[in-house]
Amino acid sequence: MKEKFEEFLKEYEDKVSGLYKDACLAYYDASISGKEEDFAKASELQLKLNKLFSNRDDFKKLEEMKGADFGDELLNRQFTRIYNDYLGNQFDEKLLEDIVNLSTKVEQQFSIYRAEIDGKKYTDNELDEILDNSTNSAELEEAWSASKKIGEIVSEDVVKLAHMRNEAAKQLGFSDHHTMSLALSEQNTEDLDKLFDELDELTRDEFARLKNEIDEYLAKRNNVAKEDLMPWHYQDKFFQQGPKIYTVDLDKYYKDQNIEELTKNYFNGIGLPIDDMLEKSSLYEQEGKYQHAYCTDIDKEGDVRVLCNIKPNYRWMGTMLHEFGHAVYDKFVDETLPWSLREHAHIFTTEAIAMLFGRLASNPNWLKKNVGVSEEEKSKIAADCFNSLKLEQLTFSRWVQVMYRFERAFYSNPDQDVNKLWWDLVEKYQMLKSPKGRNAPDWASKIHVALYPAYYHNYMLGELLASQLYFTISEKVLNIEAVTLPDFTNMKQVGEYLLNSVFKPGARYSWNDMIERATGEKLTAKYYAKQFVS
Repeated sequence: MKEKFEEFLKEYEDKVSGLYKDACLAYYDASISGKEEDFAKASELQLKLNKLFSNRDDFKKLEEMKGADFGDELLNRQFTRIYNDYLGNQFDEKLLEDIVNLSTKVEQQFSIYRAEIDGKKYTDNELDEILDNSTNSAELEEAWSASKKIGEIVSEDVVKLAHMRNEAAKQLGFSDHHTMSLALSEQNTEDLDKLFDELDELTRDEFARLKNEIDEYLAKRNNVAKEDLMPWHYQDKFFQQGPKIYTVDLDKYYKDQNIEELTKNYFNGIGLPIDDMLEKSSLYEQEGKYQHAYCTDIDKEGDVRVLCNIKPNYRWMGTMLHEFGHAVYDKFVDETLPWSLREHAHIFTTEAIAMLFGRLASNPNWLKKNVGVSEEEKSKIAADCFNSLKLEQLTFSRWVQVMYRFERAFYSNPDQDVNKLWWDLVEKYQMLKSPKGRNAPDWASKIHVALYPAYYHNYMLGELLASQLYFTISEKVLNIEAVTLPDFTNMKQVGEYLLNSVFKPGARYSWNDMIERATGEKLTAKYYAKQFVS
């Protein structure tokens, strides 16, 4: 069996690695250009890659080897991951092609969409600026409503995709796509339901207290009664980030800064250089370009790139630290590992690293050492910086409750009243009021619902792990108190710890085994609670 699998692996890597690189490059190029022909090329290559994993003969060989112990840790681990990759594609090829093509169509619609108000088109950045800065309720409502129009454009296709994804899952013996996606990523519904129920219990009361504080601030700011506050008053299209209710204006510290240079200097200072990745990345706005941000490992051989749309503000500083957190993880995976293990232990472990660094944008010690804030100013803003981060975290935690529970229910029955489902969850977990009489597919305006299903809960798992790593680095690596808000600037031992304990192992261990090896414990919520709730 060992010889049989080793022979399979050689053929597998020869077939997959080159096509994987071509598909990643094509997608990266398409997300920059926004051109239909570029998206068509990316779709064609992605389809070819998916079809490799749908090969019935290959899967039959894997089925014959299932359950075998190859007497080698790396071979056993490769088999688990490759088997799951193939299993997830063992459904009708025509259905696979239809899913890829429809997904590409929806993705292009998101990429080229520009909200329109009174005949003028607005980018996402421009809408964010209105929601952030305006105190005119009518203007805020217009901007918020315009941002949701993409949902009306894509919602029918997203429901179709849900049915198609569910049909594929049922062909593989799963109840629905959501259940299948968890299983194939070494997770399960029962454990996640328990975790999110615990998080709800953990954060509900403190969030309710903070929500009241938010409402008092926003009511005064917008000159409306508390009971008249609506979703467009909360300074974010989805209320997934905490409003700026504290006196510290983090944007002002970045408005004259070179965000790219700050990012480079920080990562280089902790021994994780990013110069080569910066050179290949696309970091600034251009017509037709995807308006969000992501990191991509083009070839698992060091060609790692980031796409951003940088503006000199707090949000984009955090985003750059976040995305290059992903990037250093990808770059520094042990290149001697087998190709299929040359990636993060799990999607949420790379999110954890991204979040660990992204949080630093509001860290007062980081601001002093990297941006040049004075000691006096640092002391003045320290409390508000922490309170802002805490509010951001708890607000995000409640938002993820909506996303996780919505997707879980949506895939269990895509034909239910999805608009009502969305707002019921928003009202329960985010404590926002639904606009009176509103019956629109606002849920479909969130790109993750449309294109990255059964993924969003991993952001919350990433936040838990980010806190666990923060305490581990502070107290076990640096021997300092985490409550002092260390920022790790120029501490090369931080980069060394992450390199050896988290990055280099790649996917050679299951995610919880990697976490236990790196921190001494399996994934736990107690450090998140210790940092943001206690």
